[in-house]
Amino acid sequence: MLVGISPLLSPDLLATLCRMGHGDEIVLADAHFPGESIARRCLRADGLSVASLLDGILPLFCLDGYVASPVTMMAAVDGDSLDPEVETACRAVIDRHWPDTAAITRLERFAFYERARDAYAIVMTGDTAKYGNVILRKGVTPLSPSVDTKGS
Repeated sequence: MLVGISPLLSPDLLATLCRMGHGDEIVLADAHFPGESIARRCLRADGLSVASLLDGILPLFCLDGYVASPVTMMAAVDGDSLDPEVETACRAVIDRHWPDTAAITRLERFAFYERARDAYAIVMTGDTAKYGNVILRKGVTPLSPSVDTKGS
């Protein structure tokens, strides 16, 4: 057992987050997303919402501070509408862990799919909220002053 890590994060997801480098992206996808057919690596987190998974990930995952927006969500298709509570829930989690993060950007549906194809991994959740998909861009992990890097 490990201390301080959300029980929502599977060993496979923890390993994936660890293996990602600066600038790599991970998609937290809703249950409707075609993740299995487009992902390089597809992990399952069935039964979880995107916001709860995000809350488990962000204490361990730095968002990229070198880009205009390290968090992207899918835009509504013309004629459709977004549920504002979906973005509000994600933003609340982001603000709890990384409050200086830039505004969430929106990307057209098919452009979002293309970007997701290039993501390091896609995590399929059980979230049924429309347009609940989120792309996170990994940043550089800050060196903690309490970490001994000299091996003394």
